[in-house]
Amino acid sequence: MIVTVDSTHPEPDRIARAAAIVRSGGLVAFPTETVYGLGANALDQAAVQRIYEAKGRPAFNPLIAHVHDPAAARRLVRDWPRAADLLARLFWPGPLTLVLPRTAIVPDAVTAGLDTVAVRIPAHPVALALIRAANLPIAAPSANRFTELSPTRAAHVQRALGDRVDLILDGGATTVGIESTVVDLSGSEPVLLRPGHISAAQLREVLGSLVIPEKDPEAGAPRAAPGMLERHYAPRAELRQFAASERDAAARLASELASQGRIVGALLLGPFPAPIAHPVRMPPDPAGYARELYAALHALDAQQCDVVFVEEPDSAGDEWAAIRDRLRRGAG
Repeated sequence: MIVTVDSTHPEPDRIARAAAIVRSGGLVAFPTETVYGLGANALDQAAVQRIYEAKGRPAFNPLIAHVHDPAAARRLVRDWPRAADLLARLFWPGPLTLVLPRTAIVPDAVTAGLDTVAVRIPAHPVALALIRAANLPIAAPSANRFTELSPTRAAHVQRALGDRVDLILDGGATTVGIESTVVDLSGSEPVLLRPGHISAAQLREVLGSLVIPEKDPEAGAPRAAPGMLERHYAPRAELRQFAASERDAAARLASELASQGRIVGALLLGPFPAPIAHPVRMPPDPAGYARELYAALHALDAQQCDVVFVEEPDSAGDEWAAIRDRLRRGAG
C-alpha cells in the first residue's frame, strides 16, 4: 500500500499510521534524502529479520540504524569519540553514517553479529517525523532487492518489493540520490567504508586523516557497513563504461550490438557518434549526476535495455568518487 505524504510537512495522521506499523514489528518504506529505506524497529530482532527476508539480503551485510538526534545515537553506542562529535555537529542531519562500538540493546541482526553499529540522522522531514513518531531507532537499508538498484522514487520500491512491505510512504523523489557516506570510527584511525555525497576531502578537513581501504572484504565475511560488495546497486542491464576518449569505439560496439537485436541504452555526458535507442543525458556536475543516476538506470531497465553504455566523467577528482564507486559495483 502506498500513502502519499507531503515531503516538507508530512501529515501527522499518515505518519502515525506508519509509526504504528513499525512499533508492531512491520516494515515501512520511507524516503530519506539519499534513497528510500526499508524500515523496521531496530531493537526488535524478529522485525529486523523481516528486512533480510524481504530483500533476500545475506546475514553478513549489516544495516544502518536511523535516529532523530545525537542523544538517540549515543544510546546505541558504547563509545562516542571526539571525532564522532565533530562529524555529527557538522553533517547531521545528513548523508553521513558513523560506525561505532555498539551497546547490548542493538540486536545481532542489525550488526551482522559484529561489535559495531552503523548510525545516522537522515535529513528528510518524512524520515525524521517517522522516527520521532515511532519513538525508537529504525533499521533501514535501501528498499530494494539485494544487490539491485536502489530506489529514489516510491514506484521503484513498489516494483522491487511489492507486497513484501506493509506500507510505502511516498514523499516524492529523493534529493541526494545515492547512499550515505560511511565512516568507521571504532578503531584507532577513521576509515572510509563507503564514499558518498560527503567527500573524503570534507572528512579530512575535520578529522585530519582518513584511511581508504584498497580492497573490499573477502566474499562471505561480515561487512562493517552496507554497500561493500563487489556487485551492488546493479540494474538488470549490463553496464559498459567508457572514457570520453573511447567514444568512437563505444559507438561502434553499440551499433554492432543493436544490429544483433540487443536493446541499447546510454548515460552520456557528451556527444555520442552513433544512434542509441534509449540515450539519457546526465548532468555534468557530481551532485546532479548522483541525484539522477538511479532514476535513469531504473528508466532504462523499464525500457528492457540489455546493455547500457556509461560515459565516465573526465574528472578523477574526489567529488566523483561516489559516482565511480556505484558504477563500478553496478557493473560488477
